[in-house]
Amino acid sequence: MGKVAEQVPSTEKRAVELLRFTTAGSVDDGKSTLIGRLLYDSKSILEDQMEALQRSADITGGSSVNLANLTDGLRAEREQGITIDVAYRYFATPRRKFIVADTPGHVQYTRNMVTGASTSNLAIVLIDTRHGVIQQTRRHAYIASLLGIPHLVVCVNKMDLVDYSQEVFDRIEEDFTKFSTRLDIQDITFIPVSALIGDNIVERSANMPWYEGPILLNHLEEVYISSDRNLTDPRFPVQYVIRHDGDGNNDFRGFSGQVAGGAFRVGDPIVVLPSGKRSTIKEIHTIDGPIDIAFTPMAVVLRLEDEIDISRGDTIVHPANVPFVTQSLETTLCWMDDQPLQLSRRYILKHTTRTVRAMIKQVNYKVNIDTLEHETAEAGLDLNEIGHVSIKTSAPIVFDHYRKNRQTGGFILIDEVSHQTVAAGMLNEVPRQPPIPEYEGYMI
Repeated sequence: MGKVAEQVPSTEKRAVELLRFTTAGSVDDGKSTLIGRLLYDSKSILEDQMEALQRSADITGGSSVNLANLTDGLRAEREQGITIDVAYRYFATPRRKFIVADTPGHVQYTRNMVTGASTSNLAIVLIDTRHGVIQQTRRHAYIASLLGIPHLVVCVNKMDLVDYSQEVFDRIEEDFTKFSTRLDIQDITFIPVSALIGDNIVERSANMPWYEGPILLNHLEEVYISSDRNLTDPRFPVQYVIRHDGDGNNDFRGFSGQVAGGAFRVGDPIVVLPSGKRSTIKEIHTIDGPIDIAFTPMAVVLRLEDEIDISRGDTIVHPANVPFVTQSLETTLCWMDDQPLQLSRRYILKHTTRTVRAMIKQVNYKVNIDTLEHETAEAGLDLNEIGHVSIKTSAPIVFDHYRKNRQTGGFILIDEVSHQTVAAGMLNEVPRQPPIPEYEGYMI
């Protein structure tokens, strides 16, 4: 299957690639202004949006257009001058399409940052030159690492307020680099910018001739993300079973979903988990017709040679490449609810297309965001806290380590009573459960 996966990127290059990125940083570091400047200078603002910005400036008595208002859409955000909710914006250049999530900087809205960053390929962390690396900087960098975001851009903002000093930039880069050695992020790029004025956002700044690295937009256009997807481990969570009764010989039964990893070919042997039933791929269908190979992140319908029992929540994989299957989960949990975690409470666990009941058995420790040290968590987890948690589910979960596959390694917890999402989790490796011979199910 590895050889098949290696052929995938060449096909994918025919389309304009999509990059999802998020912004993070402390309050008033200039996240919304940076996105507004990026949209404005790249000519991605529609005429009616520009007119609305001008009206807003006239109403508030501002001397110039406030670019932060492009993303700070809530009334409370504009009145307080802060970002509260996650704002998503779409723009494109001839080289790439972008979806950007502008996330809050306040500690109390850390859960919103987790939401915005969960699907991102890249994170932009802003640092105010006047304050340097602070608690929220470390918090957001750690969350980006925890969520498996492979690319990080550190924008040292408001360089105009320190006379574009290279010494200030170098000191902040050194401080952040020391902290980042404890994080699992391999690709970090530092860019000195002024979001308000536009230095090094879309055009290279003449005020910082000492800086020879990439400017922000060019880096966003060129950062290589094709290898970020898991093209090695074939994973297909079944979302829906499609049935169509024909005239006897033309009955149609297929399984729709999105390929969450690797690739599948017509003729490939497969095993369905957690049942362990086996078959062979007969056909692969898309909205444009049948194809011979499907790869992540394509949405397809698989037809099998054999009539076997498959339903929503099952996962189709290759027999020679199987994930973990267990009801005992060791997880890293970001608690997102105002009500603290309760061991006696029952929750609903949503993982890929599978939904099961779950109970938190133990909170092993929580993470001190400032020092990254492990601390005891006898009282459980409170809002915005992160910890290592053991969970027991009512039915088997089919998963990979989160670092290998963010889709099959991530999940959310839902309160069984309020139906509010209370936590986002990442699954860690556990000892593989011994399968019954010929993959006829797993010992759970």
